[in-house]
Amino acid sequence: MKAMSAISRSLFSAVLIISLLPDGAAYAQSAGCAISRAANGNQIFRCPGGVNITAERGASFKLTDRNRDGSPDSLALRSKAALVDVDSSQHRGGFQVVTPQAIAAVRGTQWAVDVKGGTTSVLVTRGRVGVRRPAGAAVVLGPGEGVDVTRGTAALTVRTWPAPRVAALLSRLGQ
Repeated sequence: MKAMSAISRSLFSAVLIISLLPDGAAYAQSAGCAISRAANGNQIFRCPGGVNITAERGASFKLTDRNRDGSPDSLALRSKAALVDVDSSQHRGGFQVVTPQAIAAVRGTQWAVDVKGGTTSVLVTRGRVGVRRPAGAAVVLGPGEGVDVTRGTAALTVRTWPAPRVAALLSRLGQ
């Protein structure tokens, strides 16, 4: 009976710990990422291979190491925003952020992705990012440029984002 009680307590403790972890954190930890929380509640992931991610408080996402090299190479973002910084001198291969409306992929850069109300907005702060719908042609964004992606087949329009819009998104991410 004591053995069953000890097993029950262990299982309860494991379930409680897992339920308290933010979405995506458990997998990120297994990928070797150090996780911290900023004063504003954002989650900060510092990962091997020069990958750093700031996820907005309440963001719904999953961080994945598809090639199992110990460094994440994909972020599936379902809601809210994330700032991704990939140091190409340390990270082999590319990195992509996949949302319901778009795929944003790079070799080494810094960019923000925001998923809200059926629209994915991508802003590049450094480097270049290719953005496309799951099926469709890509556009390439440079620093200060952004694109808003909705479902459909219309051509994606690259725009230089006005300073207030850039500031609003980056401030949500503690920048």
